[in-house]
Amino acid sequence: MAQAESLVSRRVFVGQNIFTEIVVWRIPAPLKGSSHTYKYRFALVANNVCVLRYDNEAGKGDHRHIGEAEIPYAFSTIEALLADFKGDVERWLHENNHL
Repeated sequence: MAQAESLVSRRVFVGQNIFTEIVVWRIPAPLKGSSHTYKYRFALVANNVCVLRYDNEAGKGDHRHIGEAEIPYAFSTIEALLADFKGDVERWLHENNHL
């Protein structure tokens, strides 16, 4: 039986009390609600509050959280996911005067 494989797990500080955390696993079969074999969590945390998160919980599928809103996300590749996350992080930092 295949097992989950950790591909990435890193935390990067992008400002005082602000960091991103990226965690990606390759899993043997897609989670319910997803069509790919990745389990992921990309988060932006500011002052101990998660202000932006992309993830794919079993049953919910791929989605992102912006503040309190939960929005479906159209996953295509890990590279596109990372680019979309980075764009949202830059936008949040700019809109919140951290750039």
